[in-house]
Order: sequence, then structure tokens, then C-alpha cells
Amino acid sequence: MISIIRLQSCSDYEIIKTVNALMEGGIYIVEITMNTPNAFHAINLLSKQFPQLTIGAGTVMDETMAIKAIDAGANFLLTPNLHEPTINIANSYNVSTIPGVFTTSEIVQASKYGIDIVKVFPISTVGSKYIIDLKGLLHHINFIPVGGVTLQNARELLEAGSFALGIGSSIVNDSLIQEGNFSEIKSRAKQFSEIVNTFSGGR
Repeated sequence: MISIIRLQSCSDYEIIKTVNALMEGGIYIVEITMNTPNAFHAINLLSKQFPQLTIGAGTVMDETMAIKAIDAGANFLLTPNLHEPTINIANSYNVSTIPGVFTTSEIVQASKYGIDIVKVFPISTVGSKYIIDLKGLLHHINFIPVGGVTLQNARELLEAGSFALGIGSSIVNDSLIQEGNFSEIKSRAKQFSEIVNTFSGGR
């Protein structure tokens, strides 16, 4: 399970409190999107502050952004599209890339690039049945649905065969950060963790 952190503003205090709340709720994998202000700084800060944390850089658009994210301490990259040069750069640093895909053609092409985990976005458009259909056709690929994952559909998505879940504003959002409501972030993380932990294959 990946907690996606995409915010309009984020101080050092806020990002540290947020990640503490996530870990207390059972989530140890986070994604800092590149359109969050000071994203590279946040990745670097978290990589030093929380060695037990696995940190991804999200919305990585090109090779330059990939190199900066890796230099900052990102353990893996998530891209909004299938971009071979970015994948090649990440491979040269021995860093995994999870590209965003939607069609079977994109997924097959990703496989040809050596990718075995892809992000299906936005899952809210097609629902869990799409994961079932994709798994039936491309069973060797691992799918992470993103974009509309909630407490209401998390179990259904895992039952459909999702490898993991990418969860954004259902756990961390601007309103909770501005309110300083880190206890609610912990509570939401815990609720998702309890669902995910019931699936041996779900993460």
C-alpha cells in the first residue's frame, strides 16, 4: 500500500508529522508527488529522518526530474505515463519505475521495457472489474490501482487481484494538513492497513 502525498503546501513539520501518523497507522511506503512544493527537499528530509520508510517520487515527467528525485533519496519512481527514457535512467541507477498505464497496448509495451508492476490510473473511471479483466489477459503483470481508491472500494480492488493500492486524498489531503489533524491521518491509515492485511497478496 502506497500513501500518495500531493499537497498545495508542506512544511518540514507537516511532512514529518504526516509520515509519523502514516507509520503509526501501519503504512511504510509513501509517494511524494513532484507537483507538491519542495518535493525534492521533502524526499531528502524523509530519507534521512525515516530510514525504515520506502519513499517514492510521483508524477515524474522526464529524465531530469527522475535524476533529481533519485539524488534526493527516492527509492522508486512513479510516472503518469509510459516514458522509456525515464525508465532507462531509473534502471541505470538501479531504481524501479512504476509507470502509469491504462490500455492493454501500454501494458504490453511496459512489459517489453522490463516492467512488471504498473499503475492503473484513474481506477475510478473503470472500477475493479477492469483489474479482473487485465489480470485474465496479462496475468504476469502486477497492477496498482490509483485515482479513486477509498475505504469503500479497497477490499473489492484487492479481491480483483490488485498487487497493491495507491491511496491519495482518502488518507492525506490539504484539509487535514491545514487543520493539523494528524490523528485522523493515523486513523485512516490504520483502517486501510486493516483491510490490506487481510489479503496475503495485497500490499
